[in-house]
Amino acid sequence: MKRKKIYPLLVLLVGAAFIMYEQYGDQLTEKSTYDPNDEIHGSRTQTTNSNPKELTNAYYLPSSTTGQVVHHEGYSLSYHEAFEQAEWVAYELKKNQVVYTDFKRPYFEVDNAVKTESAHWRNYKKSGYDRGHLCPAADRKYTKAAFTETFLTSNISPQKHGFNAGLWNKLEQKVRYWAKKYDGVYVVTGGILEKGLKTIGSEEVAVPNYFYKILLDNTNGQTKTIAFLMPHKDVDKPLYEFVVSIDEIEERTGIDFFPELDDAKEKKLEASTSYKQWSFR
Repeated sequence: MKRKKIYPLLVLLVGAAFIMYEQYGDQLTEKSTYDPNDEIHGSRTQTTNSNPKELTNAYYLPSSTTGQVVHHEGYSLSYHEAFEQAEWVAYELKKNQVVYTDFKRPYFEVDNAVKTESAHWRNYKKSGYDRGHLCPAADRKYTKAAFTETFLTSNISPQKHGFNAGLWNKLEQKVRYWAKKYDGVYVVTGGILEKGLKTIGSEEVAVPNYFYKILLDNTNGQTKTIAFLMPHKDVDKPLYEFVVSIDEIEERTGIDFFPELDDAKEKKLEASTSYKQWSFR
């Protein structure tokens, strides 16, 4: 008699477990995270990544309006939880880092170094927008680990495909050209995050109307800068038509981009809209 009672109970337990898996199994998958330290230590350890890394040029780091700065091996970022993306991503691209290794593209993963949790890649699914890199994967092909960590969702922003593959890609290629020509450049990039933006996904990831990219070169001790502010559109115009002053981008974002520079030098560089020192050939 006891066995007859146990069998129905086992059937009920198995059925309940199956239902729970069907309901919550996908959620468990969605919470998976990628820690770039896994490739170094061989384990999935939690990290705040609060300290600058070996390749981080902290002298040129911008200010953070959120106080949530994360340092990865190949780039640093300031995450803005209200918009579910970075307000800026900064990194130095050296001449010897511009290589063309053909690594396989990994899956996008959430960034567990972001304490408030970075947006999940599924927000972009069927949204009509690309997962647009801020630090391009092509700028980090010098090692597989550096390439892979650009696929963290803290390093992406929603971009229209025509813009991502067109004007934005054109600028990214020009940055690599300048990095080789000037033996390295410092790059700061992001979207203009402001109230009233369209959002995508259940986490309401903001879609910027404008994207910016700021470059600094210090070849032979001579510092020069150039800044671009681009509308989020598929526009067929030469890059120099989008050159603006750093001051204009600071006013739009509230970010101080080069706070460690000498005040007089900073004021002069950030007010300039000249691009004569930069080769557009």
